[in-house]
Amino acid sequence: MHLSPLVTSIAEPATLLMARRSRELKAQGRDIIDLSLGEPDHDPPAFALAAAQEAIRGPWHKYPPVNGFLDVRQAIARKFQRDNGLDYTAEEIMVSTGAKQSIMNVVMAQVGPGDEVVIPAPFWVTYAEQVRMAGGVPVIVRSTLEEDWKAPVERIAAAITPRTRLLMFSSPCNPSGSVLSKAEMEALADVVRKHPELYVISDEIYEHIVFSGTHRSFAALPGMRERTITVNGLSKAFALTGWRVGYIGAPQWIVQAAMKIQGQFTSGANSIAQRVTIACMEADPKELAGMRNDFLRRRDLLVNALKKVPGWRCNVPEGAFYVLPDASASLNGTIKTSVDLCLHLLDTAGVGIVEGDSFGAPNTVRISYATSDDKLLAAVDRIAAALS
Repeated sequence: MHLSPLVTSIAEPATLLMARRSRELKAQGRDIIDLSLGEPDHDPPAFALAAAQEAIRGPWHKYPPVNGFLDVRQAIARKFQRDNGLDYTAEEIMVSTGAKQSIMNVVMAQVGPGDEVVIPAPFWVTYAEQVRMAGGVPVIVRSTLEEDWKAPVERIAAAITPRTRLLMFSSPCNPSGSVLSKAEMEALADVVRKHPELYVISDEIYEHIVFSGTHRSFAALPGMRERTITVNGLSKAFALTGWRVGYIGAPQWIVQAAMKIQGQFTSGANSIAQRVTIACMEADPKELAGMRNDFLRRRDLLVNALKKVPGWRCNVPEGAFYVLPDASASLNGTIKTSVDLCLHLLDTAGVGIVEGDSFGAPNTVRISYATSDDKLLAAVDRIAAALS
């Protein structure tokens, strides 16, 4: 049996690994509370389902264009202008099979062997592996709980070298829920301006799940539109994780390069899902407030409940639907790492959470609160009992 060096050099995403293990135990009859995946438990909006039903009855069953239907890209452009203050033409937008593919397209288009990508930690588990798959070198910039899981701009600036091609981050952040302030973004933009060949991937998939203030797009800062690839999609705010729609807004030359990559992998995104995208882009963001309020309530519930777990410490996330507690107090001679801790809790407490090492945050765990209040409270009670 032979596998390529590429496959053997990368890891299975920690989130998917824990979700798979949780499903396997459930199939064996175990009572498992799975808090490993970032998947809203809400139903999709009625307007999205209605658009899907209409599209199925329409003429949308042929191969779509690689970069997406023109009217879909035009709808995304209008959304960018309305919600983010960004003016893109349809040729500066590309639709993909999920935000993960959107990011991978850009990384493969801009990163070659030995090129560096600066990634502030904590970060979404796939970022570093995608860079490695392109032959690049992920340069991780650490942060701490005391820093609200936001790496200081001075530390990020010090990590940039002549080999740096991209700076990649999410705000709101998966896995910490931290949100970059206007001042923090402006300071980061000042750093980018000093490096003319440096580009930014700004992952804004959680833009509609911000608990105070409003979301800010990095590309909207002076001089950043031509230096930024803004990534978004339908999965989180519209509870359409299974429809797999992501998109980018970027300079046209980057979009054209990403099209070449995507054209050799999946070609165009699912045509029915693209028609749903128009409805989502045209929806009033106020229609998403109910889901956001649910997540805000659950955040407060979970942060308060975690005080029961001996020694665990966490900040108060400002967005998304995760907490990233420091679980150092639970590590000992038997449970040496956060990986050991998560496996221990899955086996003994029947709770699936994700180890923080894969997010660039050792000694932490990521807990998703995209589930019911009852499950969250029951999961914390189990964790506390297992570690007491």
